[in-house]
Amino acid sequence: MNIAIETNLLKDGINKILTVIDKKASRPILSNCLVNAYDGILELIATDLEVTAKVILRAETSSPGKFCINTKNLSDILRELPDDLLNIEIDKEKNILNLNCKKIKYSLLITNSDDYPHLNFDSSEKPININSNELNKIIQKTSHAISLDETRANLNGIYFQQLDNKLRAVAIDGHRLALLDLVNFQSGNNSSLNDGVIIPKKGIAELKKLCDSYPDKNIFLNLDESYLYAAVNEEYFLSVRLIAREYPKYQTVIPSKTSFNINLEKSSFFNAVKRIRLLSNEKTNGIKVSIQTNQITLSADHPSLGHATEIIPVDYSGTEMEIGFNAKYMLDILNVLEVDEVIFEFNNELSPVVVRSDEEKDFLGIIMPLKI
Repeated sequence: MNIAIETNLLKDGINKILTVIDKKASRPILSNCLVNAYDGILELIATDLEVTAKVILRAETSSPGKFCINTKNLSDILRELPDDLLNIEIDKEKNILNLNCKKIKYSLLITNSDDYPHLNFDSSEKPININSNELNKIIQKTSHAISLDETRANLNGIYFQQLDNKLRAVAIDGHRLALLDLVNFQSGNNSSLNDGVIIPKKGIAELKKLCDSYPDKNIFLNLDESYLYAAVNEEYFLSVRLIAREYPKYQTVIPSKTSFNINLEKSSFFNAVKRIRLLSNEKTNGIKVSIQTNQITLSADHPSLGHATEIIPVDYSGTEMEIGFNAKYMLDILNVLEVDEVIFEFNNELSPVVVRSDEEKDFLGIIMPLKI
């Protein structure tokens, strides 16, 4: 079997599937990708059995054939090759792949494709059509609040659910919440999406890569009880195993009403938090926000470095109070709001603080106060 393909095309295809490979794969075959050549097509498939990616490339193929090859090793080689025509020859008897590019030659060991897992990229459900820019926005606005605590598996992803004509995405980690509603969304009454699904963090990262690779393109999503399937341009496919757990009742974290609110210029407050954070405790990132008449004071104490304060004028005449925050969490939520002004809503020093903006009404953030 012979294959001819441009080096940069194959390199791009390998890069799209490379991050799916589990560096600590329990089965050696999973450190390989499956290469399938037929009728001018070159399929590249990688999986860790939870997330699977498939890329279809155009190439010159002499005859159909399949083989497996170490993905990272092939990626490293392609990275060093010049952008030129790459000729690939397969010696099935010796299980050798010969790479020829200009005067550069590699001979690489390959593995029989029969040992590779059988994978599926389709569902019987009606596909959902969503713009890649909209899906990317959802991921960018909410993924910072995904929990990293592996003992709480149901929080290790983003929860998607259709509510009437809205697609709602929620991420929580027990200390903060990020929620985004995509309005005028039609799923075709997909039963799985009506009930809600949790897409794991790794699957979210691969979906973002897909969106980044195809800006402003239609992405077709399929869902069943166990998997999410995504496809774009009939050349980039994903299969993601959903987290089979019940998502927490996140609505209970969102205050039904608040007693106080402060309007702040986002950039000035964001920069002040960055400055004060420099003298916060490295473990807690804790800073104090003292809310007073017509001003707020940000402060931090570090036992071995010193003390920092900054005063920001605001229009406020309510009850004076002091609230502690994790500065990193505050910066994360402000960073995803592309607005000029943010609104903080709260009831007291111990209640959840709502962070929102009239400029992005589809987004809601919650930060739990921190005892300092």
